[in-house]
Amino acid sequence: MTPYKPKVKAPNPEEITRITEILDTHALNTVCEAAACPNRGECYARKSATFMILGDICTRACKFCNVATGKPLPTDPTEPQRLAEAIQKLDLDYVVVTSVDRDDMNDFGASHFARCVETIRRISSKTRIELLTPDFRANSKALDIIIACNPDKLAHNQETVRRLSKTIRPQSDYDRSLKTLRYYADHTDRPVKSSLMLGLGETQEEITETLHDLLEVGVTQLTLGQYLQPSPAHHPVRHYYPPEFFDEMREIALAMGFSAVASGILIRSSYFAEHLGA
Repeated sequence: MTPYKPKVKAPNPEEITRITEILDTHALNTVCEAAACPNRGECYARKSATFMILGDICTRACKFCNVATGKPLPTDPTEPQRLAEAIQKLDLDYVVVTSVDRDDMNDFGASHFARCVETIRRISSKTRIELLTPDFRANSKALDIIIACNPDKLAHNQETVRRLSKTIRPQSDYDRSLKTLRYYADHTDRPVKSSLMLGLGETQEEITETLHDLLEVGVTQLTLGQYLQPSPAHHPVRHYYPPEFFDEMREIALAMGFSAVASGILIRSSYFAEHLGA
């Protein structure tokens, strides 16, 4: 099937260069640059960006993800300071902080997340912070560390439907992700968000069932986007959905009870995160 090709506004090359230089100077990883996200120019213009902490090597090997898998390097204690200084220089109003999985660490990297939040708040107090976390193996001590640092929003991506989860995320677990999201919802009054990729081989009925599962555990905000295969070695795209399907799913999700939904071909979990609702 030939994919629908949406139009993307060309980013300002001077602005991209300026931002890239600041990121390089502070030796930071962003999902925006690592994934060559088509939305990054638009997000930068809105003073929003997504940073990936705890290195660029993941301990898991999800079939959709282009991040390298292997043995990560030790945590860099200077990263929170470098991150906060870059956010201040970029004058960002809203940041999403995410990470690779760090199953090699005792707290799965939760304390490092907390140090990043604390340092950003100290150096760039105006910046709102969303944490898009791994599942931390649903470990309550790690999740409590994340909750205690009091981000403006908490997120963890469900990624796909139950039937496909073990194939797409062999070292993760559908129910464990739901358990993580429920813990966030039960222990904070902050919005809780999750995201699904569509086009992996799921049916519309399975999508709806997954949305019910997310609502049941307390997720209030949702993003839906088209899966795009990073390389021939990754899970293939089984279906390209037209724009009308994403519009339909947005209306279905809102009618089901989600308070805010972003749904579209180029939507990613952090896209327009600052406008999705507080």
